[in-house]
Amino acid sequence: LFAIFAFATCGGYSGGLRLSVDCANKSESDLNIDIAFAYPFRLHQVNFDAPTCEGKHREKLSLIGDFSSSAEFFVTIAVFAFLYSLAATVVYIFFQNKYRENNRGPLIDFIVTVVFSFLWLVSSSAWAKGLSDVKLATDPDEVLLLMSACKQQSNKCLPVRSPVMSSLNTSVVFGFLNFILWAGNIWFVFKETGWHSSGQRHAPDTMEKQSSSYNQGGYNQDSYGPAGGYNQPGSYGQVGEYGQSQSYGQSGPTSFANQI
Repeated sequence: LFAIFAFATCGGYSGGLRLSVDCANKSESDLNIDIAFAYPFRLHQVNFDAPTCEGKHREKLSLIGDFSSSAEFFVTIAVFAFLYSLAATVVYIFFQNKYRENNRGPLIDFIVTVVFSFLWLVSSSAWAKGLSDVKLATDPDEVLLLMSACKQQSNKCLPVRSPVMSSLNTSVVFGFLNFILWAGNIWFVFKETGWHSSGQRHAPDTMEKQSSSYNQGGYNQDSYGPAGGYNQPGSYGQVGEYGQSQSYGQSGPTSFANQI
């Protein structure tokens, strides 16, 4: 839907402006000079006639600029984004099992989503700049400067109607909204790929290995059990005065004199 709004508001645009040239000789005046233009905004091909205020002679003029490249690029990305979204919706609904059969489907979906996010950003930025140039080229005050009659102070040149650019402004807004939408969708598509699932499996495996090595270490062994030195019978002894071993752990307490 966002892609439809983007290319519809830009590709379906047509507008125009109206100028008035009031010559000193009223019979030579033209108070309704209509200039119409539309997508793809090849303004240099938009021609119109204007009075010269020198007899009945009229001059043929044209607007300045060709902004079709940015406009067509924007609309092309919007159309392809719409087609891909439609195809992806069909796959998600009717071919979900085949989509999840191997990792190829989610990976392709992830890569295409990243590419479209980048293209939306580039095309929207380019079209925003192109729209700014279109507004300048179709400004009635700027167009009046093209007429030779308006360079004479005896003639009065006035703008009657300016072009309405609201739909074109809306197309730029929808362009950047599409970028936010596709960029935010990168994470959800990434979760469907094997990269995300393998990363989740790797983390528990690492924790298990660390836990296993910790349990097999010295902290889990009974250091004070039968293998330890303090629990073995007769392991704690002293050597007496005459070289005999004095033991305090074999058969209970004995007097020092009896051992000697």
